[in-house]
Amino acid sequence: MPFIPHTEEDTREMLAVIGVDSIADLFDEIPAQLLIDDLKKVPEALTEMQVARLMRERAAIDGAPMCFIGAGAYEHHIPTAVWDIATRGEFYSAYTPYQAEASQGTLQTIYEYQTMITQLTALDVSNASLYDGASALAEAALMAVRINRRVTTRRILLAPGVNPVYQQVAEAIGSAQGLIFERLPQNIASGNVDFDELVDDLCPVAVVIQQPSFPGTLEDVDRLTAWANAQGALVIAIVNPTSLALLKAPGHWGDAGVDIACGEGQPLGVPLSSGGPYFGFMTCKQEHVRQMPGRIVGRTTDLDGKAGFALTLQAREQHIRRSKATSNICTNQGLMVTAATIYMSLLGFAGLARVARASHANTTKLVLGLCGIDGVERLYDGAYFHEVALQLDRPVAPVLSALADRGILAGFDLTPATGSNALLVCATETKTDADIAACVAAFGEVMAAGSVKSA
Repeated sequence: MPFIPHTEEDTREMLAVIGVDSIADLFDEIPAQLLIDDLKKVPEALTEMQVARLMRERAAIDGAPMCFIGAGAYEHHIPTAVWDIATRGEFYSAYTPYQAEASQGTLQTIYEYQTMITQLTALDVSNASLYDGASALAEAALMAVRINRRVTTRRILLAPGVNPVYQQVAEAIGSAQGLIFERLPQNIASGNVDFDELVDDLCPVAVVIQQPSFPGTLEDVDRLTAWANAQGALVIAIVNPTSLALLKAPGHWGDAGVDIACGEGQPLGVPLSSGGPYFGFMTCKQEHVRQMPGRIVGRTTDLDGKAGFALTLQAREQHIRRSKATSNICTNQGLMVTAATIYMSLLGFAGLARVARASHANTTKLVLGLCGIDGVERLYDGAYFHEVALQLDRPVAPVLSALADRGILAGFDLTPATGSNALLVCATETKTDADIAACVAAFGEVMAAGSVKSA
Protein backbone atom coordinates (compact mmCIF):
# COMPACT_ATOMS: atom_id res chain seq x y z
CA MET A 1 0.00 0.00 0.00
CA PRO A 2 1.23 3.56 -0.65
CA PHE A 3 0.98 4.53 3.02
CA ILE A 4 0.04 3.13 6.43
CA PRO A 5 -3.25 4.75 7.44
CA HIS A 6 -3.18 3.94 11.17
CA THR A 7 -2.35 6.68 13.63
CA GLU A 8 -0.73 5.94 16.98
CA GLU A 9 -4.17 6.31 18.57
CA ASP A 10 -5.63 3.78 16.13
CA THR A 11 -2.87 1.34 17.04
CA ARG A 12 -3.48 1.76 20.79
CA GLU A 13 -7.20 1.15 20.33
CA MET A 14 -6.61 -2.02 18.29
CA LEU A 15 -4.13 -3.35 20.85
CA ALA A 16 -6.63 -2.65 23.63
CA VAL A 17 -9.32 -4.64 21.83
CA ILE A 18 -6.91 -7.52 21.31
CA GLY A 19 -5.84 -7.33 24.93
CA VAL A 20 -2.09 -6.70 24.66
CA ASP A 21 0.03 -3.74 25.68
CA SER A 22 2.27 -3.40 22.62
CA ILE A 23 2.89 -4.71 19.13
CA ALA A 24 5.95 -6.52 20.49
CA ASP A 25 3.64 -8.62 22.67
CA LEU A 26 2.13 -10.10 19.49
CA PHE A 27 5.49 -11.76 18.80
CA ASP A 28 6.32 -12.97 22.30
CA GLU A 29 6.62 -16.56 21.06
CA ILE A 30 9.97 -15.66 19.48
CA PRO A 31 12.77 -16.71 21.90
CA ALA A 32 14.55 -13.75 23.45
CA GLN A 33 17.98 -14.95 22.30
CA LEU A 34 16.86 -14.60 18.69
CA LEU A 35 15.90 -10.96 19.06
CA ILE A 36 18.32 -8.15 18.19
CA ASP A 37 18.39 -4.60 19.44
CA ASP A 38 19.00 -2.93 16.09
CA LEU A 39 20.16 -3.47 12.52
CA LYS A 40 23.65 -2.00 12.57
CA LYS A 41 24.09 -1.77 8.81
CA VAL A 42 20.64 -0.38 8.06
CA PRO A 43 20.65 3.44 7.84
CA GLU A 44 18.30 5.71 9.71
CA ALA A 45 14.72 5.88 8.46
CA LEU A 46 13.95 8.44 5.77
CA THR A 47 10.85 10.48 5.16
CA GLU A 48 8.67 9.84 2.12
CA MET A 49 10.18 12.84 0.36
CA GLN A 50 13.71 11.66 1.10
CA VAL A 51 12.97 8.11 -0.08
CA ALA A 52 11.49 9.41 -3.35
CA ARG A 53 14.56 11.55 -3.97
CA LEU A 54 16.93 8.67 -3.18
CA MET A 55 15.13 6.37 -5.62
CA ARG A 56 15.21 8.99 -8.37
CA GLU A 57 18.95 9.38 -7.85
CA ARG A 58 19.47 5.61 -7.95
CA ALA A 59 17.38 5.33 -11.13
CA ALA A 60 19.42 8.11 -12.76
CA ILE A 61 22.58 6.05 -12.26
CA ASP A 62 21.21 3.46 -14.71
CA GLY A 63 20.59 6.16 -17.28
CA ALA A 64 18.34 5.63 -20.28
CA PRO A 65 20.46 3.82 -22.86
CA MET A 66 19.13 2.69 -26.23
CA CYS A 67 18.71 -1.07 -26.10
CA PHE A 68 19.32 -3.40 -29.06
CA ILE A 69 19.94 -6.57 -27.02
CA GLY A 70 16.98 -8.96 -27.32
CA ALA A 71 18.20 -12.54 -26.68
CA GLY A 72 14.99 -13.62 -24.97
CA ALA A 73 13.93 -10.35 -23.30
CA TYR A 74 12.51 -7.62 -25.50
CA GLU A 75 11.83 -3.91 -25.15
CA HIS A 76 8.35 -3.37 -26.57
CA HIS A 77 6.06 -0.40 -26.11
CA ILE A 78 3.60 -1.07 -23.31
CA PRO A 79 0.45 1.09 -23.40
CA THR A 80 -0.02 3.00 -20.15
CA ALA A 81 -3.42 1.39 -19.67
CA VAL A 82 -1.83 -2.06 -19.23
CA TRP A 83 -0.23 -1.46 -15.85
CA ASP A 84 -2.72 1.19 -14.75
CA ILE A 85 -5.33 -1.58 -14.90
CA ALA A 86 -3.09 -4.45 -13.76
CA THR A 87 -2.10 -2.59 -10.58
CA ARG A 88 -5.65 -1.91 -9.48
CA GLY A 89 -6.22 -3.45 -6.08
CA GLU A 90 -8.52 -6.21 -7.26
CA PHE A 91 -5.84 -7.46 -9.67
CA TYR A 92 -2.67 -6.42 -7.87
CA SER A 93 -3.46 -8.27 -4.66
CA ALA A 94 -5.27 -11.26 -6.19
CA TYR A 95 -3.70 -14.66 -5.58
CA THR A 96 -4.59 -18.25 -6.37
CA PRO A 97 -8.37 -18.47 -6.95
CA TYR A 98 -9.10 -21.39 -4.64
CA GLN A 99 -12.75 -20.40 -4.13
CA ALA A 100 -14.35 -20.03 -7.52
CA GLU A 101 -17.46 -18.32 -6.21
CA ALA A 102 -15.30 -15.56 -4.69
CA SER A 103 -12.80 -15.28 -7.56
CA GLN A 104 -14.86 -14.84 -10.71
CA GLY A 105 -12.91 -11.79 -11.90
CA THR A 106 -9.54 -13.48 -11.53
CA LEU A 107 -10.81 -16.69 -13.11
CA GLN A 108 -12.30 -14.85 -16.06
CA THR A 109 -9.01 -13.01 -16.62
CA ILE A 110 -7.10 -16.29 -16.67
CA TYR A 111 -9.71 -17.85 -18.96
CA GLU A 112 -9.40 -14.96 -21.42
CA TYR A 113 -5.61 -15.25 -21.27
CA GLN A 114 -5.75 -18.98 -21.99
CA THR A 115 -8.07 -18.37 -24.93
CA MET A 116 -5.73 -15.81 -26.51
CA ILE A 117 -2.64 -17.97 -26.03
CA THR A 118 -4.32 -20.98 -27.65
CA GLN A 119 -5.36 -18.77 -30.57
CA LEU A 120 -1.78 -17.55 -31.01
CA THR A 121 -0.30 -21.05 -30.90
CA ALA A 122 -3.17 -22.81 -32.74
CA LEU A 123 -3.32 -25.51 -30.06
CA ASP A 124 -6.25 -26.69 -27.97
CA VAL A 125 -5.49 -26.00 -24.32
CA SER A 126 -3.44 -23.51 -22.31
CA ASN A 127 -2.54 -23.60 -18.63
CA ALA A 128 -2.40 -20.55 -16.36
CA SER A 129 1.32 -19.94 -16.93
CA LEU A 130 4.59 -21.05 -15.41
CA TYR A 131 7.55 -19.27 -13.87
CA ASP A 132 9.39 -18.35 -17.09
CA GLY A 133 10.21 -19.64 -20.55
CA ALA A 134 13.15 -21.75 -19.41
CA SER A 135 11.26 -23.63 -16.69
CA ALA A 136 8.36 -23.98 -19.14
CA LEU A 137 10.69 -26.00 -21.39
CA ALA A 138 11.68 -28.20 -18.46
CA GLU A 139 8.03 -28.81 -17.60
CA ALA A 140 7.27 -29.55 -21.27
CA ALA A 141 10.07 -32.12 -21.38
CA LEU A 142 8.81 -33.86 -18.24
CA MET A 143 5.29 -33.75 -19.67
CA ALA A 144 6.52 -35.38 -22.90
CA VAL A 145 8.07 -38.26 -20.94
CA ARG A 146 4.77 -38.89 -19.17
CA ILE A 147 2.88 -38.87 -22.47
CA ASN A 148 5.26 -40.82 -24.73
CA ARG A 149 5.55 -44.00 -22.68
CA ARG A 150 6.39 -46.08 -25.74
CA VAL A 151 9.88 -44.56 -25.73
CA THR A 152 11.90 -45.28 -22.60
CA THR A 153 15.20 -43.58 -23.48
CA ARG A 154 14.24 -40.29 -21.74
CA ARG A 155 16.26 -38.62 -24.49
CA ILE A 156 15.22 -35.08 -25.45
CA LEU A 157 16.77 -33.81 -28.68
CA LEU A 158 17.24 -30.06 -29.07
CA ALA A 159 17.49 -28.22 -32.37
CA PRO A 160 20.72 -26.16 -32.64
CA GLY A 161 18.80 -22.92 -32.14
CA VAL A 162 17.41 -23.69 -28.67
CA ASN A 163 18.42 -21.05 -26.12
CA PRO A 164 21.43 -22.43 -24.19
CA VAL A 165 20.10 -20.97 -20.94
CA TYR A 166 16.84 -22.85 -21.48
CA GLN A 167 18.85 -26.04 -21.88
CA GLN A 168 20.75 -25.38 -18.64
CA VAL A 169 17.53 -24.84 -16.70
CA ALA A 170 15.88 -27.89 -18.25
CA GLU A 171 18.90 -30.03 -17.38
CA ALA A 172 18.94 -28.72 -13.81
CA ILE A 173 15.27 -29.64 -13.37
CA GLY A 174 15.01 -32.72 -15.58
CA SER A 175 18.30 -34.51 -15.02
CA ALA A 176 17.24 -35.53 -11.50
CA GLN A 177 14.45 -37.51 -13.17
CA GLY A 178 16.77 -39.13 -15.68
CA LEU A 179 16.14 -36.84 -18.67
CA ILE A 180 19.01 -36.55 -21.15
CA PHE A 181 19.26 -33.45 -23.36
CA GLU A 182 21.27 -33.62 -26.58
CA ARG A 183 21.76 -31.29 -29.55
CA LEU A 184 20.96 -32.14 -33.15
CA PRO A 185 23.69 -31.47 -35.76
CA GLN A 186 24.04 -27.91 -37.01
CA ASN A 187 24.52 -26.62 -40.53
CA ILE A 188 27.32 -24.06 -40.23
CA ALA A 189 26.04 -21.82 -43.03
CA SER A 190 22.40 -21.55 -41.89
CA GLY A 191 22.81 -22.10 -38.15
CA ASN A 192 19.85 -24.51 -38.29
CA VAL A 193 19.51 -28.29 -38.29
CA ASP A 194 21.74 -30.10 -40.77
CA PHE A 195 19.25 -32.55 -42.25
CA ASP A 196 22.03 -34.35 -44.14
CA GLU A 197 23.56 -35.37 -40.81
CA LEU A 198 20.38 -36.60 -39.13
CA VAL A 199 20.14 -40.30 -38.34
CA ASP A 200 16.98 -42.30 -37.76
CA ASP A 201 17.86 -44.49 -34.79
CA LEU A 202 18.14 -41.97 -31.95
CA CYS A 203 14.85 -43.02 -30.25
CA PRO A 204 14.02 -39.64 -28.76
CA VAL A 205 11.07 -39.08 -26.45
CA ALA A 206 10.71 -35.57 -27.86
CA VAL A 207 12.34 -33.10 -30.21
CA VAL A 208 12.50 -29.43 -29.21
CA ILE A 209 12.37 -26.74 -31.91
CA GLN A 210 12.81 -23.02 -31.16
CA GLN A 211 11.28 -20.66 -33.71
CA PRO A 212 12.74 -18.07 -34.14
CA SER A 213 15.95 -19.67 -32.91
CA PHE A 214 18.11 -18.12 -30.21
CA PRO A 215 20.50 -16.61 -32.82
CA GLY A 216 17.50 -15.34 -34.78
CA THR A 217 17.30 -17.83 -37.63
CA LEU A 218 14.12 -19.54 -38.87
CA GLU A 219 14.08 -23.33 -38.97
CA ASP A 220 12.31 -25.46 -41.59
CA VAL A 221 9.80 -26.38 -38.91
CA ASP A 222 7.56 -28.45 -41.16
CA ARG A 223 10.39 -30.72 -42.25
CA LEU A 224 11.84 -31.05 -38.75
CA THR A 225 8.43 -31.77 -37.24
CA ALA A 226 7.81 -34.47 -39.84
CA TRP A 227 11.21 -36.03 -39.11
CA ALA A 228 10.52 -36.06 -35.36
CA ASN A 229 7.11 -37.66 -35.84
CA ALA A 230 8.69 -40.33 -38.05
CA GLN A 231 11.00 -41.19 -35.13
CA GLY A 232 8.03 -41.70 -32.82
CA ALA A 233 8.88 -38.53 -30.91
CA LEU A 234 6.65 -35.79 -29.62
CA VAL A 235 7.43 -32.26 -30.77
CA ILE A 236 7.90 -29.37 -28.35
CA ALA A 237 7.94 -25.86 -29.79
CA ILE A 238 9.52 -22.84 -28.11
CA VAL A 239 8.04 -19.73 -29.65
CA ASN A 240 8.11 -15.96 -29.28
CA PRO A 241 4.45 -14.90 -28.93
CA THR A 242 4.96 -11.66 -30.86
CA SER A 243 6.38 -13.54 -33.83
CA LEU A 244 3.23 -15.67 -34.04
CA ALA A 245 1.38 -12.69 -35.47
CA LEU A 246 3.44 -13.27 -38.64
CA LEU A 247 4.97 -16.75 -38.52
CA LYS A 248 3.17 -20.09 -38.81
CA ALA A 249 1.70 -21.14 -35.48
CA PRO A 250 3.17 -24.34 -33.99
CA GLY A 251 -0.24 -26.00 -34.09
CA HIS A 252 0.12 -25.95 -37.89
CA TRP A 253 3.70 -27.23 -38.19
CA GLY A 254 4.03 -30.37 -40.24
CA ASP A 255 0.99 -32.52 -40.95
CA ALA A 256 -0.53 -32.49 -37.46
CA GLY A 257 1.18 -29.69 -35.54
CA VAL A 258 3.36 -29.94 -32.46
CA ASP A 259 2.27 -31.65 -29.28
CA ILE A 260 3.34 -28.92 -26.83
CA ALA A 261 4.23 -25.26 -27.30
CA CYS A 262 5.85 -23.10 -24.67
CA GLY A 263 7.86 -19.92 -24.34
CA GLU A 264 8.44 -16.67 -22.52
CA GLY A 265 5.48 -14.31 -22.17
CA GLN A 266 7.53 -11.21 -21.34
CA PRO A 267 7.02 -9.57 -24.78
CA LEU A 268 3.28 -9.36 -24.00
CA GLY A 269 3.21 -6.23 -21.86
CA VAL A 270 5.86 -7.04 -19.24
CA PRO A 271 8.74 -4.54 -18.89
CA LEU A 272 12.37 -5.65 -18.86
CA SER A 273 12.56 -4.84 -15.12
CA SER A 274 16.20 -5.82 -14.54
CA GLY A 275 15.49 -9.49 -15.12
CA GLY A 276 11.94 -10.17 -14.00
CA PRO A 277 9.53 -11.30 -12.89
CA TYR A 278 8.48 -12.85 -16.18
CA PHE A 279 6.14 -15.74 -16.93
CA GLY A 280 6.15 -18.83 -19.06
CA PHE A 281 3.24 -20.04 -21.16
CA MET A 282 2.33 -23.54 -22.30
CA THR A 283 -0.26 -24.96 -24.67
CA CYS A 284 -0.86 -28.49 -25.91
CA LYS A 285 -3.17 -30.75 -27.86
CA GLN A 286 -6.41 -31.75 -26.16
CA GLU A 287 -5.31 -35.38 -25.94
CA HIS A 288 -2.41 -34.41 -23.65
CA VAL A 289 -4.32 -32.13 -21.30
CA ARG A 290 -4.24 -34.44 -18.28
CA GLN A 291 -0.46 -34.40 -18.29
CA MET A 292 -0.22 -30.62 -18.41
CA PRO A 293 1.18 -28.99 -15.25
CA GLY A 294 -0.37 -25.96 -13.55
CA ARG A 295 -3.99 -24.91 -13.65
CA ILE A 296 -6.66 -24.74 -16.32
CA VAL A 297 -9.69 -22.48 -15.99
CA GLY A 298 -12.91 -23.55 -17.65
CA ARG A 299 -16.11 -21.67 -18.54
CA THR A 300 -19.52 -23.04 -17.62
CA THR A 301 -23.04 -21.83 -16.80
CA ASP A 302 -24.74 -21.70 -13.42
CA LEU A 303 -28.27 -22.82 -12.57
CA ASP A 304 -29.61 -19.51 -13.85
CA GLY A 305 -27.84 -19.89 -17.20
CA LYS A 306 -25.25 -17.21 -16.43
CA ALA A 307 -21.62 -17.63 -17.41
CA GLY A 308 -19.32 -18.79 -14.65
CA PHE A 309 -15.67 -19.80 -14.34
CA ALA A 310 -13.94 -22.52 -12.32
CA LEU A 311 -10.63 -24.32 -12.03
CA THR A 312 -11.28 -27.45 -14.07
CA LEU A 313 -7.88 -29.15 -13.75
CA GLN A 314 -5.43 -28.64 -10.90
CA ALA A 315 -2.81 -31.32 -11.40
CA ARG A 316 -0.45 -30.51 -8.54
CA GLU A 317 0.18 -32.30 -5.30
CA GLN A 318 -1.80 -29.82 -3.20
CA HIS A 319 -4.99 -31.02 -4.89
CA ILE A 320 -4.34 -34.67 -5.69
CA ARG A 321 -2.13 -37.53 -4.50
CA ARG A 322 1.54 -36.66 -4.77
CA SER A 323 2.23 -39.71 -6.94
CA LYS A 324 -0.37 -38.47 -9.44
CA ALA A 325 0.76 -34.83 -9.53
CA THR A 326 2.27 -33.54 -12.76
CA SER A 327 4.16 -30.67 -11.12
CA ASN A 328 4.72 -28.80 -7.89
CA ILE A 329 4.12 -25.43 -9.55
CA CYS A 330 2.52 -23.22 -6.92
CA THR A 331 1.97 -19.80 -8.43
CA ASN A 332 0.29 -18.91 -11.70
CA GLN A 333 2.32 -15.69 -12.10
CA GLY A 334 -1.08 -14.07 -11.97
CA LEU A 335 -0.03 -10.42 -12.14
CA MET A 336 2.12 -10.95 -15.25
CA VAL A 337 -0.67 -12.95 -16.88
CA THR A 338 -3.11 -10.14 -16.09
CA ALA A 339 -0.83 -7.61 -17.76
CA ALA A 340 -0.42 -9.88 -20.80
CA THR A 341 -4.18 -10.33 -21.07
CA ILE A 342 -4.75 -6.58 -21.01
CA TYR A 343 -1.93 -6.03 -23.50
CA MET A 344 -3.31 -8.57 -25.98
CA SER A 345 -6.84 -7.24 -25.53
CA LEU A 346 -5.75 -3.66 -26.25
CA LEU A 347 -3.64 -4.51 -29.31
CA GLY A 348 -5.74 -7.29 -30.78
CA PHE A 349 -4.28 -9.59 -33.40
CA ALA A 350 -3.95 -6.78 -35.94
CA GLY A 351 -2.07 -4.61 -33.45
CA LEU A 352 0.27 -7.45 -32.53
CA ALA A 353 0.95 -7.98 -36.23
CA ARG A 354 1.83 -4.29 -36.60
CA VAL A 355 4.29 -4.60 -33.73
CA ALA A 356 5.84 -7.68 -35.34
CA ARG A 357 6.13 -6.05 -38.78
CA ALA A 358 7.63 -2.88 -37.37
CA SER A 359 10.15 -4.90 -35.36
CA HIS A 360 11.18 -6.90 -38.42
CA ALA A 361 11.49 -3.75 -40.53
CA ASN A 362 13.61 -1.98 -37.92
CA THR A 363 15.91 -4.97 -37.51
CA THR A 364 16.38 -5.07 -41.29
CA LYS A 365 17.38 -1.39 -41.28
CA LEU A 366 19.77 -1.96 -38.39
CA VAL A 367 21.43 -5.00 -39.97
CA LEU A 368 21.83 -3.31 -43.35
CA GLY A 369 23.49 -0.36 -41.65
CA LEU A 370 25.80 -2.44 -39.48
CA CYS A 371 26.82 -4.75 -42.32
CA GLY A 372 27.95 -1.67 -44.23
CA ILE A 373 30.74 -1.24 -41.67
CA ASP A 374 34.12 -2.83 -42.33
CA GLY A 375 34.57 -5.91 -40.16
CA VAL A 376 30.85 -6.66 -39.76
CA GLU A 377 28.85 -9.28 -41.67
CA ARG A 378 25.98 -11.67 -41.05
CA LEU A 379 26.93 -14.88 -39.29
CA TYR A 380 24.16 -17.00 -40.84
CA ASP A 381 22.29 -16.93 -44.13
CA GLY A 382 18.52 -17.04 -44.41
CA ALA A 383 15.38 -15.41 -43.11
CA TYR A 384 14.89 -13.94 -39.64
CA PHE A 385 12.23 -12.25 -37.53
CA HIS A 386 13.61 -9.43 -35.39
CA GLU A 387 17.03 -10.69 -34.32
CA VAL A 388 20.16 -11.31 -36.40
CA ALA A 389 23.56 -12.75 -35.51
CA LEU A 390 26.52 -10.75 -36.83
CA GLN A 391 30.16 -11.80 -37.22
CA LEU A 392 32.81 -9.27 -36.15
CA ASP A 393 36.47 -9.29 -37.10
CA ARG A 394 37.47 -8.71 -33.46
CA PRO A 395 36.38 -9.61 -29.92
CA VAL A 396 32.84 -8.51 -29.21
CA ALA A 397 33.09 -7.55 -25.53
CA PRO A 398 35.34 -4.47 -25.99
CA VAL A 399 33.08 -3.19 -28.78
CA LEU A 400 29.97 -3.53 -26.62
CA SER A 401 31.75 -1.87 -23.70
CA ALA A 402 32.77 1.11 -25.82
CA LEU A 403 29.23 1.49 -27.14
CA ALA A 404 27.78 1.21 -23.64
CA ASP A 405 29.96 4.18 -22.67
CA ARG A 406 28.11 6.08 -25.41
CA GLY A 407 24.70 5.10 -24.00
CA ILE A 408 24.01 2.30 -26.47
CA LEU A 409 23.42 -1.33 -25.48
CA ALA A 410 24.30 -2.62 -28.92
CA GLY A 411 23.52 -6.31 -28.62
CA PHE A 412 24.19 -9.62 -26.93
CA ASP A 413 27.60 -11.29 -27.08
CA LEU A 414 27.12 -14.68 -28.75
CA THR A 415 30.78 -15.63 -28.53
CA PRO A 416 30.32 -18.25 -25.78
CA ALA A 417 27.46 -19.86 -27.71
CA THR A 418 29.03 -19.85 -31.17
CA GLY A 419 32.76 -20.05 -30.50
CA SER A 420 33.37 -17.08 -32.78
CA ASN A 421 33.21 -13.30 -32.45
CA ALA A 422 29.45 -13.12 -32.86
CA LEU A 423 26.93 -10.48 -31.81
CA LEU A 424 23.13 -10.77 -31.65
CA VAL A 425 21.24 -7.55 -32.42
CA CYS A 426 17.54 -6.78 -32.14
CA ALA A 427 15.41 -3.74 -32.95
CA THR A 428 11.77 -3.66 -31.90
CA GLU A 429 9.01 -1.22 -32.80
CA THR A 430 10.30 1.16 -30.10
CA LYS A 431 13.27 2.19 -32.26
CA THR A 432 13.07 5.17 -34.59
CA ASP A 433 15.10 5.74 -37.74
CA ALA A 434 17.14 8.24 -35.73
CA ASP A 435 17.85 5.62 -33.05
CA ILE A 436 19.02 3.13 -35.66
CA ALA A 437 21.17 5.74 -37.42
CA ALA A 438 22.75 6.72 -34.11
CA CYS A 439 23.57 3.10 -33.30
CA VAL A 440 25.10 2.47 -36.74
CA ALA A 441 27.14 5.67 -36.58
CA ALA A 442 28.47 4.93 -33.10
CA PHE A 443 29.21 1.34 -34.07
CA GLY A 444 31.18 2.50 -37.07
CA GLU A 445 33.18 4.97 -34.99
CA VAL A 446 34.05 2.32 -32.42
CA MET A 447 35.11 -0.16 -35.10
CA ALA A 448 37.21 2.49 -36.85
CA ALA A 449 38.84 3.48 -33.57
CA GLY A 450 40.92 0.31 -33.75
CA SER A 451 39.59 -2.19 -31.22
CA VAL A 452 41.84 -5.23 -31.20
CA LYS A 453 41.10 -7.50 -34.16
CA SER A 454 41.05 -11.25 -33.84
CA ALA A 455 43.96 -13.17 -35.26
